[in-house]
Amino acid sequence: KMPTVAVEKDALFTAVGHTYTDHEFDELCFEFGVELDDITSEREEAIKSSTSKLTKEQIESLSDVTIYKIDVPANRYDLLCIEGLSRALKIFLGDMDAPNYDIVAVEEDQMQVMNVQTKSTATVRPFVVCAILRDITFTPERYNSFIELQDQLHRNLCRQRTLVAIGTHDYDTVQGPFCYDARSPDRISFCPLTHSSSGEVFQNAKSLLEFYETDASCKHLKPYVPIIKDSPLYPVVLDANEVVMSLPPIINGSPSKITLNTTNVFIECTATDLTKANIVLDTVVSMFSEYCAKPFSVEPVKVNYLAEDGSGSILADKSYITPQMSTRSESASVEFINSLIGISATPQDMVQLCNKIQLGPASLKDNDTQLVVTVPPTRSDILHPVDIAEDVGIAYGYNNITRRVPQTSTVGGEQPLHTLGDLLREEIARAGYIEVLTHGLCSIHDNFTALRRKIDLDSAVELSNPANVEYQVVRTTLLQGLLKTLQHNKSASFTNGFKLFEISDVVKADYEHVVTETIVGARNVRNLCAVYSGPTSGFEIIHGLVDRIMTLTEVAPEEEYVKNSGKGAEEEYRVSRDGWFYTIRELKEGEGGHECAGSYFPGRAAEILLTKPGEDGFVRKSIGTFGILHPEVLGNFDILYPTSSLELELECLL
Repeated sequence: KMPTVAVEKDALFTAVGHTYTDHEFDELCFEFGVELDDITSEREEAIKSSTSKLTKEQIESLSDVTIYKIDVPANRYDLLCIEGLSRALKIFLGDMDAPNYDIVAVEEDQMQVMNVQTKSTATVRPFVVCAILRDITFTPERYNSFIELQDQLHRNLCRQRTLVAIGTHDYDTVQGPFCYDARSPDRISFCPLTHSSSGEVFQNAKSLLEFYETDASCKHLKPYVPIIKDSPLYPVVLDANEVVMSLPPIINGSPSKITLNTTNVFIECTATDLTKANIVLDTVVSMFSEYCAKPFSVEPVKVNYLAEDGSGSILADKSYITPQMSTRSESASVEFINSLIGISATPQDMVQLCNKIQLGPASLKDNDTQLVVTVPPTRSDILHPVDIAEDVGIAYGYNNITRRVPQTSTVGGEQPLHTLGDLLREEIARAGYIEVLTHGLCSIHDNFTALRRKIDLDSAVELSNPANVEYQVVRTTLLQGLLKTLQHNKSASFTNGFKLFEISDVVKADYEHVVTETIVGARNVRNLCAVYSGPTSGFEIIHGLVDRIMTLTEVAPEEEYVKNSGKGAEEEYRVSRDGWFYTIRELKEGEGGHECAGSYFPGRAAEILLTKPGEDGFVRKSIGTFGILHPEVLGNFDILYPTSSLELELECLL
């Protein structure tokens, strides 16, 4: 979902320096690449809300100032507040140049320090980044925007504070050097921001979290409590006097609370992801440093990681200075940009367009064939030439792109394999089977051992660093997914049989398979799998499904197969393709037997043999198996009823 930024119309127009009608502003948003989602007010929102418990008098007292709700791209963190949005619009309109951000030069021995207890913090939130905004001026509107930006970042990039938590403090109320540590909850006592008015001090951080879990007035903090509640150590930021400044990612301390009178702001971001922590810090600094006495300037902080042996020595290879506020260069082919957008802009025009989208100064190289842009710290979304092309398209103006008829005439159509799969889905569903969609990744145990198959990792694509044991390999069979579905639906009625099927891809290792001249080492195989589980094994039901699938795909049974079935008269009216035949034969175990034979009850399984025309005459091939599953397989998946299954390759039937 795209983040929505709510800004007062008049405040936004004042910041942009232009006044628009609602329609004009809607058009401007479209041109800039954002969307005006709604035009409302606090009073109107309360009236429309179905959950509002306000009285009529309370609703009447709410503001009727017009509010614009603007949807911004999820990766444009610089647009999450009125400061960034208005600045970007002014640059886009050509009313201002993109600012240059200045890290104030401070001698390293004079720089403020954040000491990190490496050993303890590594168990919870190992990283911290910091910065100082000097001589900043807050107004009620700026203060509210400052808080709102932190909330927006917490909801989006910070993933509800699980990746990054922002703490902002009145720098003049605390004393450095600062310390970032992780301590037992009974060693953390402080007055949290939520209790500033009462001054209540909680002697145990765990009791504070329990209070936040149950107290209705703090329900906005309840979602964050589980992040650290069960941890033996809680992260904590302290000043030189051991005053608790924050208990990340939950709450800041009251002593360092920011007010409208605050002039110097200390920002710390604790994190489990250092890259995202730097993006968050750079975003906050770049948005609100414009209110400093020296606009767009920031004072750095040295983050020292201390040795785990308790000696207090600094680990120079781990320590760093923040914020980074770094710019970088990215390039894209001029031809690629023109081709992707559908324009014919000159390289020189592209250089000028980059200034409108905060990617300047731009330059050209390789005989004006490559566009090199300068990515500021606010544009962490620029990762690929496609991102550059997208922004050049916005600066050029989508409404300015000339519509033209494509030079090639093509007709789109569904791939034959997809068409076959869709048609079979409808027919199998009519036969009483329920379609399911199971996970593409599974454990080695489920894919091989639980199915009584030999573990053959040479035939499977294995993940090098799986998130957990359930995601070790890409499935080579659909059967384990259907059996797990049966396992999790034991409460359903099996009286009349329980039928499931799936048509999806499995992945096989293949070091000869080539895609666009590249050997990828694997290939997708479209399989059809069905199971029947009930009071009886249902072998004849699954066998009937095999025959039905072959009838639908116009494959005729071989003569011997027809004689055994006793359906000779019916075959006179079968519609079939010339040279296409199928039959079945008993599935053999042991040496030379089928790899899937172990999954089935001995003597109660068969393989499907397909004969079709080939380049060298008729070709016979095994395309699948079906039969009654082995009791040991059913036990591995905790299935209580006899079960039969079918699995075959669909592509062979095309």
